[in-house]
Amino acid sequence: MKNICVFCGSSKGYQRAYNEAAAQLGKLFARQHIDLIYGGASVGLMKTLADSAMQHGGKVVGVMPQHLIDKEVAHQGIDMMHVVNDMAERKLKMVELSDAFIALPGGFGTLDEISEILTLNQLRITDKPLGLLNINGYFDHLLRFFDFGVSEGFIREEHRNNIIVSFECKALLQKMKDYQPVSMEKWLQDIQAESKTN
Repeated sequence: MKNICVFCGSSKGYQRAYNEAAAQLGKLFARQHIDLIYGGASVGLMKTLADSAMQHGGKVVGVMPQHLIDKEVAHQGIDMMHVVNDMAERKLKMVELSDAFIALPGGFGTLDEISEILTLNQLRITDKPLGLLNINGYFDHLLRFFDFGVSEGFIREEHRNNIIVSFECKALLQKMKDYQPVSMEKWLQDIQAESKTN
């Protein structure tokens, strides 16, 4: 995992722990010679993450649509900025550039990005691990939603179990190195058989 994309908030949130985790992750990337791919912003947790990586000698690559650059939220100090046309193209570019993905606390944009990677992995369009850095239990409600989806028959248990979760940066990276994609064969057969029943 030489290039890891991090999804996180354009706000810092109300708890200091979120910002501290972003700074810690940026530092860890630099020390482990992992290039940071992120949304390219100069605000919120995104700024903290990028600044920390650069302060410790890491490489930082942003991906941002032109309309956000026009609003002057682009980070001017990073190593490279990929300018794209829209948010959909931004996600595609992030997938192309990255070997793995980590989500820190964030809002609708972060949720959208998490969902994109989970879906791409489920369909085996990509086989790149996604880790949730669950600072102060931020993702607990989302994980409970996934568990409910399993209990109601809409999310496969093996896909739910393949989401990597930790509250600590180093532990999360270690778990991500052990990621194994879920085979499509069985679950496609199962849903096809299910659809034939009344």
